[in-house]
Amino acid sequence: MCKILILTAFFIFPAVTTGHSESPYAGEETREIKSLSQQEIENYLGGKGMGYAKLAELNHFPGPRHVLDMANALALSESQVKQTKELFNEMQRQAISCGQELVEKERALDAAFADHSIDEARLEMTLKEIAMLQAQIRQTHLVAHLRQKALLSQDQLVRYDRLRGYAPVRAHEHQHGN
Repeated sequence: MCKILILTAFFIFPAVTTGHSESPYAGEETREIKSLSQQEIENYLGGKGMGYAKLAELNHFPGPRHVLDMANALALSESQVKQTKELFNEMQRQAISCGQELVEKERALDAAFADHSIDEARLEMTLKEIAMLQAQIRQTHLVAHLRQKALLSQDQLVRYDRLRGYAPVRAHEHQHGN
């Protein structure tokens, strides 16, 4: 019995003490594009916000999607609904276009690593292209928030924040082009 315990400890102890642990990336090696989850791919291809406009949203610049979702609660006029739909559709069109490009660049980068054809020059160029696309997507969403704010009255902006669960805003923070 003692020999069994000693032999068991002999084989188990090194595995426990070597400090090896499973990578947090384990399982991700089977992804279509290693750097993007399936949800991220779907979000880019669908023109989703992905938090790119969070700073606008949390600084009292509403997003067109949410404004449309709350059109009745915000008492939007027909003109506001029409302009917000146009703003949303343009934002979506641009975000989807850039998102498709970004996913393709990430796919190409993944393939270059997978087939070992990557070099530093190609890596640098591809990463700059991806970064530019991310910036364009973020700009698309942030510009939509800027334009959306200009379409709403101060009362609607305050109501929007309240409906979204945000802290009340001081009057000077709501100044805009109306």
